Amino acid sequence: MSRLFHPPTVRHTIGVLDRALFAKTVNLAAVAVVDKKNIAQWRQTLRKEQSLLYAERLSCVVPHPNQTLASQGSRCLLLDPKVRPQAPETWTPLVRDGIEKQELGIIPYTLSLDYDYWSYDEVMRCLLPPEPRDEHDGFPTGFNQAGHVAHLNLREAFLPYKKLIAEVLIDKNPSVRTVINKVANVGTESEFRTFAYELLAGDDDLSVEARENDCTFHFNYATVYWNSKLEGEHRRLVHLFKPGEVVCDVMAGIGPFVIPAAKRGVFVWANDYNPESYRSLESNVKRNKVTQHVRVFNEDGRTFIPRAADLVYSASTSGQYAVVKKKRGSRNQRQKDGEKADEAPDPEQRIPIPPTISHFVMNLPASAITFLPYYRGLYAGHEKLFEPHTTTKLPMVHVHCFAAKTEGEAPMLDICERITAALGTPLKLGDSEIPGQVAVLEVRDVAPNKRMFCASFRIPAEVAFASRE
Repeated sequence: MSRLFHPPTVRHTIGVLDRALFAKTVNLAAVAVVDKKNIAQWRQTLRKEQSLLYAERLSCVVPHPNQTLASQGSRCLLLDPKVRPQAPETWTPLVRDGIEKQELGIIPYTLSLDYDYWSYDEVMRCLLPPEPRDEHDGFPTGFNQAGHVAHLNLREAFLPYKKLIAEVLIDKNPSVRTVINKVANVGTESEFRTFAYELLAGDDDLSVEARENDCTFHFNYATVYWNSKLEGEHRRLVHLFKPGEVVCDVMAGIGPFVIPAAKRGVFVWANDYNPESYRSLESNVKRNKVTQHVRVFNEDGRTFIPRAADLVYSASTSGQYAVVKKKRGSRNQRQKDGEKADEAPDPEQRIPIPPTISHFVMNLPASAITFLPYYRGLYAGHEKLFEPHTTTKLPMVHVHCFAAKTEGEAPMLDICERITAALGTPLKLGDSEIPGQVAVLEVRDVAPNKRMFCASFRIPAEVAFASRE
């Protein structure tokens, strides 16, 4: 697109954002359609000829610049900037033909653009000098959003412009009312993965509502951990769980794995060490109406791992269950099945809690691997619950972790070595369904030299059935 649609030059500043400086006028040609009923036809015809204006976030159909005609419903079609109203040699064949037949009239048109038109990136390009950015970083566009709160993690070079950045972010993102900037690494000042922050713009209100994977979460962003960039990872793992299984989430947070899984009919034993996360999790379980399928705990994950196995076994042997509504077939289907159409089958079904846990989730990347020794003796004395005595496999563990950003399999091999050391038994990179092997999946980049991974493996028999210390 022509430089006509670049924002005006604005002096780089660290001061107050002056939106008036972004006003700009663009002189164009337009064709007024004599019979306003033919506006759609002419739009289609001229679009095929590529005669019309094409610019992001702009419609080529505009009211007539004459206010009297505009009030009568007269509209114009904006033309490509190469077409000039006083230069017939620039007119395209169809425009010329329409003018000669008096179906069109060509007129000058002054298009007014203001601050609201320009995108966040365009405004930032005007406001920020080139020094703080390079070809790789561009502008600080990425942020973690929790409800109405945008959470930035600005590089030092952008800090002098943080207020401007935040103000423009709110302007250009209607769902954002508050912008904060992290001033310390997650976990630096809190064992609960919360962080110190500064308010950059908007309301000082971090009580938020977030929606993810068809669930609603309420929490105070200042006191719990939440990362919207993990939505895909939450969805991926949840879809591995089968209805009627038991999943143990050792570091559950406010429930991004727990609640979507429970909505799918999965039983979840959910734990978080942070009392605020525990309270939010408990509230969100009720809010999303999954209390039948979730048990909530506020314990150290190390002791919770073996205790969860014991609690699930006890719940199963004592006959605990969830009651779910059965899906009734259509009236015709029930008649085919021999049911009387006016007789409803039993609308409820009891789903018993199984005696074993199928999956463990450990989303605490900075330290989750150090919790692995506590799986030793998980099912000591319960060998007959699993293969080859039954068809039940030992639990699958999904442990999130960080590793250096290097090429090839080096990060994955490093993760396998750390898991091997923590469990005290050798595991190698491979297929998680094969005993003694670990599948390692890259989740996301978290820093220029650091990535987040998820390592999945079945607990080795020599670990699960070892004696508890």
